[in-house]
Amino acid sequence: MKSHRSWLAAVVLVLGCAIGVEAASQDSATPPQELKVTIDAHQTAPPVSPYLYGMFIEHIGALVYRSLWSEMLDDRKFYFPIAPEEPQTPAPAQGGPFRNMQLRKWRPVGPAEVVVMDKDQPFVGEQSPRITTDASTPHGIRQSGFAIVKGRKYQGHIWLRATSGVKATITLVWGESQEDRQSVALPALSSTYKELPFTFTGGGDTGSGTLEITALGTGNLHIGAVSLMPADNVDGFRPEVISQLRLLHSGFWRLPGGNFISDFNWYHSVGPRDSRPPDFDYAWNAMQTNDVGMDEFMTFCKLVGVEPYITVNAGFGDAHSAAEELEYMNGAPTTTMGALRAKNGHPQPYHVKFWDIGNEPYGQWQLGRTDLKYYLLKHNEFAKAMRAVDPSITLLASASMPEEAILEGVAADWHIPLDKAGICSEADWTCGFFQHDWGNFEGVTEHWYTRAGVRWDRERAEKGIKVGRLEAGYVQDQETDLEWVRRAADRVHLKGEEWQEYEKRFPDMQAKGIFMSNDEYAYTGGQPDLKLALAYAMVFNEMLRETSFLRMTAFTMGVSTLDYNQTAATLNTNGLLFQLYGEHLGSGSIPVAVTGNSPQPAPTQHIVDDMPRSSSGSPTYPLDIFAALSPDRKFLTLAVVNATASEQKFNLTLDGVHLGSNGTMWRMTGKDLSAANHVGQPAEVEVKESAISGGAATFSVAPVSLVIYRFPSVP
Repeated sequence: MKSHRSWLAAVVLVLGCAIGVEAASQDSATPPQELKVTIDAHQTAPPVSPYLYGMFIEHIGALVYRSLWSEMLDDRKFYFPIAPEEPQTPAPAQGGPFRNMQLRKWRPVGPAEVVVMDKDQPFVGEQSPRITTDASTPHGIRQSGFAIVKGRKYQGHIWLRATSGVKATITLVWGESQEDRQSVALPALSSTYKELPFTFTGGGDTGSGTLEITALGTGNLHIGAVSLMPADNVDGFRPEVISQLRLLHSGFWRLPGGNFISDFNWYHSVGPRDSRPPDFDYAWNAMQTNDVGMDEFMTFCKLVGVEPYITVNAGFGDAHSAAEELEYMNGAPTTTMGALRAKNGHPQPYHVKFWDIGNEPYGQWQLGRTDLKYYLLKHNEFAKAMRAVDPSITLLASASMPEEAILEGVAADWHIPLDKAGICSEADWTCGFFQHDWGNFEGVTEHWYTRAGVRWDRERAEKGIKVGRLEAGYVQDQETDLEWVRRAADRVHLKGEEWQEYEKRFPDMQAKGIFMSNDEYAYTGGQPDLKLALAYAMVFNEMLRETSFLRMTAFTMGVSTLDYNQTAATLNTNGLLFQLYGEHLGSGSIPVAVTGNSPQPAPTQHIVDDMPRSSSGSPTYPLDIFAALSPDRKFLTLAVVNATASEQKFNLTLDGVHLGSNGTMWRMTGKDLSAANHVGQPAEVEVKESAISGGAATFSVAPVSLVIYRFPSVP
């Protein structure tokens, strides 16, 4: 089987005489008058992996709890002190919507001094609220700011203890009047904590609902933990979100992972949820309740129909902890950790296959960061300990190619000149694993984030300007829409070029089946609209051209496929794209060669000195075209991206396959590039299905659209 680079080389040989004069005379960014496309079904690449459309999510602040989890209350185990209302001053932005989710706070009901944080006998964690009660005036705490839907049922529970005779009430409030509330008188309390259930029915619609916990009587009320969820939650998860995520054909979700993992204490994330102590995450400077922990992750993956992929803490964590985590997930109930899992209600092992050791350990932003020399030793130690527990697992190494080190400022931070930061340099962690950790991994991970509206400027980066990591070496860029859409796919292509170089230097890679997982990727700074979806379509096409080594990818964040609020969710344009590709170019699809007479323009950036300066995309500019046979070879599918404002046409020639007469076309488009889909609003971007004849020689592609063509294949 040949890679797409072999296909392109064949194009030069076969079509060189035919188009050489034309190509030499025209500008590289000017397409020919007649766009000619050839699909050669004799030239195939390895089938598409079931894990090519995977997802990633991490505990960035409240992200997991706002998007996936049904809990309506923040800080339900009282990590933070309870104080009166603070002045309404906006919090400073910290780099994106995922990082700017402010937690709702608990406030006193009654005088502030009646609420004290008890550190001597906390229910869980380091403190629990103790409320001095009064016989005539209710004292307690409240939290406001969550959504309530009229007629929706809610369920919860609370852990309380109190002085004899103190009576507690819990109240759900959805309006200003005394009628806009429902109160539940709780059973008699004692000096020992009791778990007390309660239920409500929303009496009105509001986005600023309140839960009040109050008591009357002489003495004290102690609150251990409290929970409130919609009654239709699915094992704690939001049903409206689960139903949408099931549509995406993701294959796997990587969780937990990300920067968060480097100080994550997995021991605190198992067992009864109310008894799990909350922790402070120093990666994102946020409190985590640990409610969505290891067992909940497995439940989530089962609900959305995917495999789990776990990253272990190799930042502040050690090999012993990682091995015990693996035993908890995969060990028999007769093992120490397997017995703990069984005690927690999960007797059967989860048999998690994919395990990643560490997250971005090369980055100066990472907790527990070390240099390459020592991390390679650390990886080997982890691999040995984990394989002693379960030798059947697939281990991945947290690697980083030169372009990542250059673009993220890692090379500069290690004082490595950019012209010395090439393949197998001191800046190349991927090569380091191939050189020194061979045999202790089956795959290597790579991350990439392309930033919208800016480009990397080598001259600026080489000056060593002292700015934040994310800004180092970047300048504002003026791009056409087509250039903007193409930019992210160029990053995928560059990783492919780097991989080809590794295969030359380490021939055993192919024999051993060493693969790459793009564990995190995103085109950041863009809105989830049609323009961004077309960019990701080009990313998908480029990934699909790399099936010889690219087996797994994980989109950041998995919930970036949704538009959601507190009570509803729908697929945004990213989600529609994942659904479309997953349904029509999913697992087992067989890529075939696509050639043409219009090369893509050269990239505006040349990042790694010793790598070729070549572009992503098929030689069908301004279109990007990918083609594949179905797993049974009975259908041929084309994905065509047109990010221009004009209709584009191409003439199609086939080799090794004939098309049946009755085909189907799915067109994803909107009124313009800014079209987007939002909860509660009519969809601006839709996928429309229609019939198309397979006998056509010329195809017309609508402006700003992605079109999937599917034809019966006749040998």
